[in-house]
Amino acid sequence: MNDTAATTDLLAVTLAQTLAQEHVADIVETLNEQDIATIAHVLGELPFERAVEVLDQPEFGAAAEALALLPEGRAGALLSAMSADRAADVFQEFDEETAARLSGRIDRQTRSDLKKLLAYPEHSAGSIMTTEFVSVPSSWSVQQTIDHIRRVERSRETVYAIYVLDAATRKLVRAVSLRRLIAGDPDAPVESVVPAHKPITVTPEIDREEVARLITKYDLLAVPVVDDDDHVIGIVTFDDVIDAMIAETTEDVQKLGGMEALDQPYNEIGFLGMIRKRAGWLSILLLGEMLTASVMQHFEGELEKAIVLTLFIPLIMSSGGNSGSQATSLIIRALALREVTLKDWWRVALREVPTGLTLGTILGAIGVVRIILWQWAGFYDYGPHWVLVAATVGAALLGIVTFGSLAGSMLPFALKRLGFDPASASAPFVATLVDVTGLIIYFGVAALILTGTML
Repeated sequence: MNDTAATTDLLAVTLAQTLAQEHVADIVETLNEQDIATIAHVLGELPFERAVEVLDQPEFGAAAEALALLPEGRAGALLSAMSADRAADVFQEFDEETAARLSGRIDRQTRSDLKKLLAYPEHSAGSIMTTEFVSVPSSWSVQQTIDHIRRVERSRETVYAIYVLDAATRKLVRAVSLRRLIAGDPDAPVESVVPAHKPITVTPEIDREEVARLITKYDLLAVPVVDDDDHVIGIVTFDDVIDAMIAETTEDVQKLGGMEALDQPYNEIGFLGMIRKRAGWLSILLLGEMLTASVMQHFEGELEKAIVLTLFIPLIMSSGGNSGSQATSLIIRALALREVTLKDWWRVALREVPTGLTLGTILGAIGVVRIILWQWAGFYDYGPHWVLVAATVGAALLGIVTFGSLAGSMLPFALKRLGFDPASASAPFVATLVDVTGLIIYFGVAALILTGTML
């Protein structure tokens, strides 16, 4: 071993000894700042249980890369000890060679669990559930159940919810909290302390957003995932949902910005990867804006006759785009929170029309007042027909803001109805759509008001 390697090993050992006494969140934060070789060395030197704790944290971004560098025996043992859902997430990041190499090093039960979890669709309850939960037969007593929890708690993700199964069919009967269990008579049947209502359950194919809604609605620590025969195949815990919702929200925010969602942290995605994520939407938006140029070419004659109209094109386009983006953002969020559903589109339309008219009136009045003030103060001379120019701008703003609000609110419904993510109705996309139609409205209003005078 050369001096450099020996020094690196010594530093890793020292760092591991220091971190072993820290909170797991602090260990993750420190390791995320290290290079991958150092991270792998530290994971190899940390006490086994501490290393498992670190790897189980979703915030630890280098888990897959570090495990790939560790000796196969150590990596396989760590993967086997990790929570099944987290191990599945890490396995998805392995290349084919690493996955094949390490799959032979994990125990049979973990391998079986991973195979099941990796088979479920992305963003489904099955893809984020864990198979490590506490279940007991309904024939057990409270004391038997508590003794069982003591024996298995280290191998379960959570023990705060216990699932009571039919002793014969193994179907889910009830769910009981640890708090109610501890307060019960030790000699009484476990069924005597369970709530009377049926437990809230989900199927593995259900979207994770729906799981989050149920956990929030019923104030659950975990929700069981059941198959068609009501057998519990896993649970989704509230912390898994929080992690999933952070990822979902991040994805939606990126889409709202007019780009594909990033599948890696910003600092980790490569230059070419970033270009691929952003260039497609920018190209589509550019093609859309080309329609704006085509509309202006169509009205070239009107612009030559009334050049003053060009002064207000940026104002007109931005106002329509802003109103559309506002409405889109509101409806996308309302759809995500289930405040509105597809069947509510007409209610939203009926609300956005008067809202758009009111907002358009406000902005139109501001535009008219601005023209009047500039004309009277002598800042700019809009010509002998400046009153008609002011009326044109005011009426156009009224129409464009109303259209923008209506179009922006309806677009998420249309996308959801067609099976697309409503978040794809990004602010730049809505702004581009309203830019084109806004110019048509603007020049249409100008033709009605100014024909016979300036046109």
